[in-house]
Amino acid sequence: MSRKNGGSLVQDHVALDEIELYGELMIAASTAAEDRLSPARIDEVLRVGRDAEGKV
Repeated sequence: MSRKNGGSLVQDHVALDEIELYGELMIAASTAAEDRLSPARIDEVLRVGRDAEGKV
């Protein structure tokens, strides 16, 4: 990764992480049987509320 316009590699990693999470959310939405994902399913896909070991 290059540092264009004074940007840092940290920002690039954050952007890539966000893109990955967005992709995972899009995949979950496209494979869901229902019209919308429930808030619980969104949290599951985005791994919200879990610590580093994956426990709730």
